Amino acid sequence: MPEQRRSLCWISSARYSQPLDAAAARKWQLMAGMPGYEFHVIGFSSSFRPRRFKEHVSFYLLPQPPTSLLRYLVIFSLAPLLLCWLVMRRRAALIVAQSPFEGAIGAAAKAFVRLLGRRPKLIIENHNNFEEDVFLQRSVPLPGMYRRLMLALARFAFRRADALRVISSSTAERARHYAPELPQARFMTFSDTDVFLRMARRLPLDEAVDVVYAGVLIPRKGVDLLLKAFAELDHPRARLHLVGGAENSAYAESLRRAAAELGISERAHFAGAVSQRELAGYFAAARVMVLPSLSEGLGRVVVEAMLLGTPVIGSRVGGIPDMIVDGENGYLVEAGNEAELTAALRRIYAQDVSAMGEKARAFAEDFFSPRKYVAGYRRLFELALGDETGPGMEQARARGSAAGPKEKRP
Repeated sequence: MPEQRRSLCWISSARYSQPLDAAAARKWQLMAGMPGYEFHVIGFSSSFRPRRFKEHVSFYLLPQPPTSLLRYLVIFSLAPLLLCWLVMRRRAALIVAQSPFEGAIGAAAKAFVRLLGRRPKLIIENHNNFEEDVFLQRSVPLPGMYRRLMLALARFAFRRADALRVISSSTAERARHYAPELPQARFMTFSDTDVFLRMARRLPLDEAVDVVYAGVLIPRKGVDLLLKAFAELDHPRARLHLVGGAENSAYAESLRRAAAELGISERAHFAGAVSQRELAGYFAAARVMVLPSLSEGLGRVVVEAMLLGTPVIGSRVGGIPDMIVDGENGYLVEAGNEAELTAALRRIYAQDVSAMGEKARAFAEDFFSPRKYVAGYRRLFELALGDETGPGMEQARARGSAAGPKEKRP
C-alpha cells in the first residue's frame, strides 16, 4: 500500500533560480527525502518572469520587481491567492511561513480556507530581530508608519500560528514575547556543511594571517567598524577579505571610500558574492573570521568558518553568543565598540591559535549537520500537527524548548 503523504505549503521572500543554485538544491533534495511529506514552495523568481517548475520539490515563483517596495506589493497581493489555491488544490495540512510578515499572509490564507472547510496548521519562523533589523539595513521612508504596520502584521500572524521555529536564544525570546503559549522548535538555518567539511585547510592556522568577513554589505553588519579596527593592526602581511554581495550599494561604496581614507585599499579585498565552495576556500586560508554585526539572528557563517578550524570574533548580540565561548573558540566583543574589536584582533595575532581552532571545529561539528536540520523540521511538523507519535515530541512540547539538537558548549 503506498505511503500517505501530507502536503505542505512553504512561503518566503527567498529568490530561486532555475535550475537551483548548489546550496538550495542540496537543501530541497534533503527536505524532499523526508518520508510522509510533499512540498510546494512559494518564493520569488530571479527575474521579472514568474516561474513554475519542479526540482526535488514544486516551486511557484512570483515575478521579482526591481525595488523592495514593489516586492512587498507583489508578495502581499499575489501570494495570498496562490497560497489559498495551493492549500485547496493540494489539500495542504501545513503552511510554513519563513518570517512573521509572510506569516501574516499564511494567517490570512488559513482564515479564508477555513471557510471552505480546510484547516491547515500554521508554522511561523523567526530568524532575526524582525522589529529592528530592517531599519539597520537601509533607509526606510516614513519609519514610524512602517514600524506600526510591520508590528500589526506580526501580531496578526502570531495570534493565528500553531507552532514556531526559531534559530537562537534571542529569536526564541522575541517570538515568546508575541506568542508566549506557542510551542517552539529551535535549530539553525540551512548550510551545506559538507562543502566545508570536504575542504582542507590551505594554511595551518598558526601560519595564516588573513581576516575574513562573510555576509552581505549592509549597515547592520558593522563592516565599517571592521575596516577601522583592521587599519589599527600592525601586521603588514595581513589582508582583509570582505566576502558578500553589495545589497546596499550606497553603503558598499562608502566602505570602499573608507578603505582608501584609512590607507588599506591595497589590503582590503572586496570579493563580492561567492559560491559556498569559494567561501570555504577563504575560510581555509584565514586566521580568523570576524562578524561585527549590530544585530544578528544567529550567523550561520560562524559555524561554517569554525568547520574549517577558523576561530571567530563576533559581536555579543543575537545568537552569536550561543556559538562563541569567549577565549575558547573565538572572542566576543560589544557591538559597535571599535576598541574591543581592535583588541580582539590583536590577541588573535599575538597567540598560537591552534587549540582555539580545534575547539571551534569540534563545536561546529556538534552544533549542526544537514541530518539534524531535516530532523528538526520533522519534529517541528509533528509539533504543529499535534502528532503525539512522532519522535522527540516530549522534548518539543516543552514551551520555548529547542526541539532540535542540543547546543553543547565546547
